[in-house]
Amino acid sequence: MSRRAPLPPPPPPAEIRSWPDRGALLRDRALVLSELTRMFMGPGRLGVLWMWAGVAAFGWSLVAVGIASFEEAADPFSRLLGAVFLAVGAAVIIPAVAFVAVGAARDVRVHRLLVRWGRLDRDPAGDLPLRMPRVALTWLTASAVLCAVGLFLCFAVPAKARAGEDTYAEVAWLMGLGFLAWLTGLTGLVKARAHRRWVVRVLSGVPARPLLSVDG
Repeated sequence: MSRRAPLPPPPPPAEIRSWPDRGALLRDRALVLSELTRMFMGPGRLGVLWMWAGVAAFGWSLVAVGIASFEEAADPFSRLLGAVFLAVGAAVIIPAVAFVAVGAARDVRVHRLLVRWGRLDRDPAGDLPLRMPRVALTWLTASAVLCAVGLFLCFAVPAKARAGEDTYAEVAWLMGLGFLAWLTGLTGLVKARAHRRWVVRVLSGVPARPLLSVDG
């Protein structure tokens, strides 16, 4: 796996800024903001988020197979097989969750830089590409659908489960997938909303309450 590109530094304090003129400042600002918006809301970022969610879902499916093996175990070999599935499933889920957590922490840092660089100056015409309305709408729509599917699985599956017809492993498997879908969708909704508030609050200059924690 290739290493991620390093984040650009924050803008220098006002007392040590050395841009020769406003045009130079706007050019540097546009370059940095373009890179930061790509890191935060680029179409590839949505694909990466869903990829790790899919990996976690696969790991949870292995865990569910392990649970089913214990639930239906009739001999020591079945229990051993169930333990193997549980271990492999956990080994898949844990790195996926860790990568998502690391990505979320990086997103917070990127958002802070977006706010700080965006506040350097205003450039309504030059900032138009940074608004990314179609990309933001894609994030919002896809994430909302995923949230809805996840909530349906979390609530409808246990409500419709019947003793003797549905096993605990099946119910746990579907509810776990629903929770992962809901969590992934919620992450996407938060990012889409944070981008929209950044556009309104920083680029357009309309006050709004911040969604992500921002220093400075």
